[in-house]
Amino acid sequence: MPKILELKKINKIYGENTKVPTQVLFDIDLSFEESSFNSIIGQSGSGKSTLLNILGTLDKPSNGSVLINQIETSKMKKNQLSNLRNETIGFIFQFHYLLPEFTALENVLMPYQISKRPITKEVLARANELLDLVGLEKVKNNLSINMSGGQQQRTAIARSLMNQPKIILADEPTGNLDSDTTEQIYELLREINKKYKTTFIIITHDRHIAEKADRIIEIKDGRINLDITK
Repeated sequence: MPKILELKKINKIYGENTKVPTQVLFDIDLSFEESSFNSIIGQSGSGKSTLLNILGTLDKPSNGSVLINQIETSKMKKNQLSNLRNETIGFIFQFHYLLPEFTALENVLMPYQISKRPITKEVLARANELLDLVGLEKVKNNLSINMSGGQQQRTAIARSLMNQPKIILADEPTGNLDSDTTEQIYELLREINKKYKTTFIIITHDRHIAEKADRIIEIKDGRINLDITK
């Protein structure tokens, strides 16, 4: 399988210009294949969230290369990087970050509207199809504040798929959910992975959930401690 996302010799140092800089990541080499389902685990402070932000081009490494679809991102201008991110990567966070004054359907359409393209019948049909996929067809016109935690997270998942991204980065996507809802959400992510061939990279502190992935990467003290493919 071709590699869709690569990190080469990534270091991240905070406060580089201060007397006491803090290095969070050390010489990270990682690559992810198209259509793969990966989990990244590590204790709090291990560097896993910093790693996810660098994978998603939300943060820049101190040195090293990030390649998306063989494109080196470090030389890209801000707007180029923003366009690449919006077209290629979908994000799911622990806190869903839905806009409370909008309905589930309007929240799902938001990534498309950011690109300032018109909402056509086809686009609307896709948003409705995604809400059906995540089991929210009956509440799609509800305001997000009138939805349960599980429904809000399902809306966030549908939103992350709106621009048909090749990669989904998920940071503790079930951290606020009960165990039954957590199982349902992971089954749903698996279904999306198989249906759309989307590459998933999921950060979790829950080893039980991590073991559902095809590959487990453990980060410890800013280094890769473990990398197991089933």
